[in-house]
Amino acid sequence: MKTDLSDFDFDLPAELIAQKPLPRRGQSRLLVVDRKKQAITHDVFSNLGEHLKNHPLMVFNNTQVVPAKIFATLKGKTVPLILVRQISHGIWEVLMKGKMKPGAQLSFHNSSLTGSFMKRNAECVVIEFSSQQALEKYLEEYGRMPLPPYIERKQEDSPAILEQDRKRYQTVYASQSGAIAAPTAGLHFTKGQLEKLKCHLHEIAHLTLHVGPGTFKPIRTDDFSKHEMEAEAFRITPKNWNKIVNGKRKDRPILAVGTTSTRVLETQEFKKPILKTKSGWTNCFIVPGWDFKNVDHLLTNFHLPKSTLFLLISAFAGEKLAKKAYTEAISQKYRFFSYGDAMLLL
Repeated sequence: MKTDLSDFDFDLPAELIAQKPLPRRGQSRLLVVDRKKQAITHDVFSNLGEHLKNHPLMVFNNTQVVPAKIFATLKGKTVPLILVRQISHGIWEVLMKGKMKPGAQLSFHNSSLTGSFMKRNAECVVIEFSSQQALEKYLEEYGRMPLPPYIERKQEDSPAILEQDRKRYQTVYASQSGAIAAPTAGLHFTKGQLEKLKCHLHEIAHLTLHVGPGTFKPIRTDDFSKHEMEAEAFRITPKNWNKIVNGKRKDRPILAVGTTSTRVLETQEFKKPILKTKSGWTNCFIVPGWDFKNVDHLLTNFHLPKSTLFLLISAFAGEKLAKKAYTEAISQKYRFFSYGDAMLLL
């Protein structure tokens, strides 16, 4: 099998990268890809249910994004931080650029909170904060949504823009706090649409995958088989696990809402019911040639060229059809990435 990353490149006009959400949820466009017929059609997201005639079990990632981006002062300069993972009380792994020596001090505007640089771990740095309580208070007051780097925000952006991000870079069903990026396929759903889907016999299950810094990590090798995904924490409660087990026993198709749901579903074997919550870590890297065992349909957004996510889409749809769908989306000026439009792969 070819593993040349350049085969998964494409030209994307910058103006198609959505910088803000549409005025209301559910207004997005929907590109529908029928893998069996090798056909592509256009619709709007509010009509999603009309394309799900076989009443699949829909599996959503209910992770909740933490407003984990704050700004610190280091040597008189303002530097952005994204808190990734708490190691112990007051000590965190943080996404932060720049070179620092151990003991370098960070200060924070309008707060007694300080931070001390300890060391660098691969993609992250380790910071010891002066007070966990003060940090939590600072996040509550000043924390911003950790938007992907292709969505441009400035430190001086208006409170209205920041408040919009707090509301819209979060799914309406998010309930399990811990992610630093949203499962963006779910951003399109309104509470009303979810209720309508339930009324039309579309059963819904949830799992949790806390999206971590790996979502921002590009593939840095020409041979993508050498890329290593960063592990992310997942959990599935017995109620939801058993829904999936029962669905598979009845040959009910599974619709994964998003690539994060897909990656969890594809690493589990839903053969028998469980009584205790299933939890662990996954660094599942789905590439062309993957034998999908649980996911029958996939709802997703449009992703970056040469990314792990586009490789996953190419694995599910087939490289030729995936490229055809993206070419069509670009020619029809679909909006791309986190705040962009959606694609349903049947």
